[in-house]
Amino acid sequence: MQKSPVRIMVVEDHEIWSQFVHSMLHNRNGFRVVCEVSDGLEATLKAGELKPDMIVLDIGLPTLNGIEAARRIACLAPQSKILFLSENRDLDVVREAMSTGARGYVLKSQAATELLPAVENVLGGGTFRSERLKLATS
Repeated sequence: MQKSPVRIMVVEDHEIWSQFVHSMLHNRNGFRVVCEVSDGLEATLKAGELKPDMIVLDIGLPTLNGIEAARRIACLAPQSKILFLSENRDLDVVREAMSTGARGYVLKSQAATELLPAVENVLGGGTFRSERLKLATS
């Protein structure tokens, strides 16, 4: 019996980043990108409708920023695990993002090596924070 794929929604307003994330996840066995949206308000609507297993979410989004979108998504689709993907390194922003119930935070500059391990860690019930952010807080 084949296990059903992990359903992932990508929320990113820059097309190149959206394509990068999609291709990384699409090429991984067991993952399926079910939706790609480019603003926070649309993300909340689609999350409530699709209830994906995971949401890869940028912070700097039009209409509604990623942190506020994550708060709303936590109410609409509480089973969806949220992983932030942003280049914002401000530790107050990182703390605020994680306070939404998100399970991980990956810096875009580290995505090539950290995105897939972060997704797997979060899906497995753990948390993840980019190595460079860990160094900044130690």
